[in-house]
Amino acid sequence: MNKKTFLAFVLSTALSWPLLAADPGKNRELRLAADLGDVEGMTRLLDTGADVNSANKFGKTALMYAIENDNFEATVLLLARGADVNIKTVAGCTALTFAAENGHDALTAMLLERGADLSARTRAGWDALTIASRYGLTDMVEQLLYKGADPNGGDKHQRTSLMHAAEQNHPETVAMLIKGGADIEKRDEHGATALIIAADKGHSPVIDVLLDHGADIEARDQDGATALIWAVGQDHLATVERLVYRGADIDNQDDDGVTALMEAASIRSTELVGYLLSQGADVTLKDKRGRTALDIANKKRNKQVIEMLAGAAKKKL
Repeated sequence: MNKKTFLAFVLSTALSWPLLAADPGKNRELRLAADLGDVEGMTRLLDTGADVNSANKFGKTALMYAIENDNFEATVLLLARGADVNIKTVAGCTALTFAAENGHDALTAMLLERGADLSARTRAGWDALTIASRYGLTDMVEQLLYKGADPNGGDKHQRTSLMHAAEQNHPETVAMLIKGGADIEKRDEHGATALIIAADKGHSPVIDVLLDHGADIEARDQDGATALIWAVGQDHLATVERLVYRGADIDNQDDDGVTALMEAASIRSTELVGYLLSQGADVTLKDKRGRTALDIANKKRNKQVIEMLAGAAKKKL
């Protein structure tokens, strides 16, 4: 029997099953059978009184177990028997978030048709779209957006699906989210944009997608730091090169007056210092404490960086 035939059979006969008093032992067996995809055992248990919506101490139901393990026929049976698609676990997970986390497109579609709440969020504030975005499940992201998922809702740290996709280096998913209405300049609780987050992680492919769609390369977080300063601080040379190539202002200063060159001196990176100097970084700029990049290098005691900066400073005289 194929999936479509099985689905039609179960749905057409669902109302004929008797309603019996629930039994705790049978409820546990039902969850185990759902976990294993044992449709015959599940049918017997439901016919003899197991509660289709019973949950364990963590709030996990048979439907969640079936979905977690991609048990299609078990899911169909449970839905036909009245499984509630919007029950939440203790951690706030729903059947839909389980489907998203495990990349089950067909089950996601089935849950959405049964009225799964797109806005339901886990304790961390992640909805199905956020989870699918983090895993780079672009087809599922498209499906959820089509059904009305909000691409601009934030988790408990105000990070959106776009920010999560950027953090995990999923350029195709980033592009899909932007197409679906994601706000490219939205900020998290620290004022970081998706571009800043991508730069912090060194994800150049995502940076290109964001910039191609109009992201502000000079956007600043709550401390005034740009994507370039973040990339330097994390020692991502390739990303620094990409940002400079794409037009990042090499001498921008954060709220403390720190430049990319000062940050490079602070992390003792000869490669970054050398590259930034080759691109014309200004060695004479001072931070709010009156320090130049050379002053910072002297404090960090990296001989090679000191020599590079001292040589560049002499050329300025």
